[in-house]
Amino acid sequence: MKRFAKSTLFFLVAVCFAWSAFFTDSFAQRRRSAGGGGSAQRVAENVTGDTFEYSAETPRGAHIRSVSRPRAEALRAIDDGLARLFAIARKNNYRARTNYFDYTIFIARPDRTQNGQGGYSPDIAVGAGQYGGSRYDQGGYVYAAGMVISLEPCAFVIAEHNRNWNRVSDAVRFEGEHLVLYHNDRARFQATLDHSRGGGGHPILK
Repeated sequence: MKRFAKSTLFFLVAVCFAWSAFFTDSFAQRRRSAGGGGSAQRVAENVTGDTFEYSAETPRGAHIRSVSRPRAEALRAIDDGLARLFAIARKNNYRARTNYFDYTIFIARPDRTQNGQGGYSPDIAVGAGQYGGSRYDQGGYVYAAGMVISLEPCAFVIAEHNRNWNRVSDAVRFEGEHLVLYHNDRARFQATLDHSRGGGGHPILK
């Protein structure tokens, strides 16, 4: 299993996690990190233990950093997830951060590819934190398909898949919900940030 930063992670369950301590400590620095580079990439590498050597863009212009050359199916699934996110955001009268180029997605190596029931489930392992002892706790770790790593620029990491592209699309939409809320509705962002404290699951935006 890869090495993870555990003490500063603030977790969001239902294939979504956010690193709030980092958001608080270095927001000003992240504002200067355009296109998902710099600070956001360092965070992604620190959290996952991976090196993101490949850069690409989706057909619609989202920025990609990945551990291997991203598959065309993955790029299309990311665009699909963002398209669904932007549509539901606009339905809720949210307009900020509803462009593909606003987002950087890091594609990391999964720490597992099967869930407890044997189903295909590429996920990233992170320390259980406040989920320790809960039904989400998998021996000191919680597994997620993705994790928000930067509020500005908008960036998150997802696990690399080789099939089940609908799952990739869902993970992108669900991660993006928190970023859209942060930039459009700070009160709702705070209310839905932590699922372990009654923040609800995904989808948040309906």
